[in-house]
This record gives sequence, C-alpha cells and structure tokens, in this order.
Amino acid sequence: MFKKAIITAALATTTAFSALPAAANGTLSFTLNAGNQQEADAIRAGLTLYQIVQGVESGAFVHQDGSLNGAAIAQVAGGGSVGIIHQDGNGHAATLDQRGHGQAHGIFQFGNGANADVVQTANGQAGLTFQFGLN
Repeated sequence: MFKKAIITAALATTTAFSALPAAANGTLSFTLNAGNQQEADAIRAGLTLYQIVQGVESGAFVHQDGSLNGAAIAQVAGGGSVGIIHQDGNGHAATLDQRGHGQAHGIFQFGNGANADVVQTANGQAGLTFQFGLN
C-alpha cells in the first residue's frame, strides 16, 4: 500500500510538471500519512537515515539552501519524535508542531514560495510532506 502511494505520487508529480506552462504560479503539494504501524516504521526509518547522512544528533533538524526561507519545529510533551524540514529554493515557510511521543514527519520544499504547516497531536503519527513552489 505504502509503495503504491509513493509511486502514484511520483507519477502525479512528473505528469503535473510536464503539463505546467512556463509562467505557472502556486504550489504543488502532497502528503503521505502512515496508515498502519509498518508504514510509520518505514517513514521513521527513512527520516532517521536522512538525519544520519546529515550528521544530525537530535530529533529536530532544519536544512535550508536558498534565501528568505523560514522554518520552525516544536516538539512538546515527550521524546522519541523525529522532525525534519528541508528547504531548497527561496521564500519557503514551514512549521512542524509535534505534541506527543514517537512522532515522525518530514517536510521537503523545493522551488520557490512553498508554505507548509503540519501539526501532529497523537502519539506515534508519521508522515511526509513534499512541496514544489512554482512562484
């Protein structure tokens, strides 16, 4: 199920980008949320690998490559949460608010001018948000 969702999202993204006119504005976004423990574990493992490659030593990490980007991660109430915001491009804004134990979410923004606000309030939630700013 999870593998099918990723393949579908990748195909949709490729199709959408090939159909966009040169002067397109806006943001193309998609979010994958774990539907069961196996999917949550896969998301957590992927985000943990990302953190290892980046040399991260904490549960929260922000990577920004560009200008005028803004990002904030709040992890309240417990340990074991993983939060990542990765911004490539300019003028992105993202917040990730995790209020529970064992949560995992990654926000990945590319292009220019994408905006994301993610809140996780239950224990063990996991997801990924991908955004492509077309401004």
